[in-house]
Amino acid sequence: ARIPDEDIAALAAIGSFGLKIPLIYGGLELGNVYYNRALTLIDGLKLWGTNAVIAELLVVMARVPASEGHRGGITAFVVEADTPGITVERRNAFSGLRGIENALTRFHRVKVPSKSVIGREGMGLKIALTTLNSGRLSIPALAVSASKYALKIAREWSGERVQWGRPVGKHAAVAHKLAFMAAATYAQESMLELAAGLADAGETDIRIEAAIAKLYGSERSWQVVDDLVQIRGGRGYETADSLRARGERAVPVEQMLRDMRINRIFEGSTEIMHLMIAREAVDAHLSVAGDIIDPDVSRADKFKAVAAAGKFYAGWYPQLLVGRGMVPTSYREYGRLAGHMRYLERTSRRLARDTFYGMARWQGGLEHKQGFLGRIVDIGAELFAMAAMCTRAHAQRATDRRAWRSSVSLADAACKQSRLRVERLFDALWTNTDSSDVRLAREVLEGKYLWAEEGIVDPSEGTGPWVAPYEPGATTERDLHRKVD
Repeated sequence: ARIPDEDIAALAAIGSFGLKIPLIYGGLELGNVYYNRALTLIDGLKLWGTNAVIAELLVVMARVPASEGHRGGITAFVVEADTPGITVERRNAFSGLRGIENALTRFHRVKVPSKSVIGREGMGLKIALTTLNSGRLSIPALAVSASKYALKIAREWSGERVQWGRPVGKHAAVAHKLAFMAAATYAQESMLELAAGLADAGETDIRIEAAIAKLYGSERSWQVVDDLVQIRGGRGYETADSLRARGERAVPVEQMLRDMRINRIFEGSTEIMHLMIAREAVDAHLSVAGDIIDPDVSRADKFKAVAAAGKFYAGWYPQLLVGRGMVPTSYREYGRLAGHMRYLERTSRRLARDTFYGMARWQGGLEHKQGFLGRIVDIGAELFAMAAMCTRAHAQRATDRRAWRSSVSLADAACKQSRLRVERLFDALWTNTDSSDVRLAREVLEGKYLWAEEGIVDPSEGTGPWVAPYEPGATTERDLHRKVD
């Protein structure tokens, strides 16, 4: 079954009212689905359903069993929130984002007509993935806003607060933090503008650009806000209400710290982003040489793969040795930023070489070298940030000459910081404690160092299991769902 296009358009119009008729997106954490051409019965439990407390329409991803005439698989359904059998059992509470309407929702024999299928049966995952780009661009947009505000507060406070006869911002320890905050904010916004521009153009697949912008933005904004807390000192740890109560400016720095922390987890955690982006980075190699490292491939097929790979790399690898970045006069149109553009070109080829070396060294075991892969991705993110900053500053020469010169200065300073981080990451690719760390972690899990945990009291012991078990059946809880007028 398929919802007609005109009905989908109507749903989009309803959804545009935002909180008036919000939507919830998500899949069932646990449950079962019975499906036929006329009716779907959904049983399950959905944890962390954003807007579920006040939603009127739900988009539910559920796994449909395969059967004769049905392909099965993850399928998307539009479900009205007041459908019998749907119960909001809990409104979840978090360290930050305290205004969010996030819920634990139970589905018990929820009857959904087959016309409520979005797209076709089995297309749910594809539909869900199409929303990731917009979601992963919304996180860096939030990150940029928070970083801009943090930079503003840090600048004003550091110029006003005096210690040892001078504003704290003129002391080197604070000045270094201000410089990092300014550079990181400019880098984040440049990456966001570039990725969003590519998304608006609609001519390229921006999965990687969106993922890198999300990864970089969530990590950098957290560092920026953390630096603001440090610059503000005790006032950075104090609530805005407490500051206001004694007559001081009510700056919600500690709230920012709590609110921003989740960005490193949802819409793809930093660790998942590293693995996903790394997988894309080595995809070309796997398509060419995957059979060589696949233990299930026959010897004859491996020989064929070796021949094909040899032909590919004979033309590919020499391109990584020389390039435009080796020419001292290249990229002159970028003026003061030309040196950074040459560095970008040279270092991009170096990154490709080191990725290739890693694959050649560990072959099929590369997927387990997550420290190596994470550094590869972080280098790529820094290079993407540098490219975004240089091209943005260069473009401003034609579009905004008033801000152009200061943008070039900021991009230059930010690129210098990025280059230092890149070089440290390259060094750590091959000189690190990854193996000993993995060994130590294994010993920790085996309980070898339990004595290191002695002397504390764990107040959580006896309060419940790590993950609450799913108990199928009708709810025993009061429905917390409510409508927003």
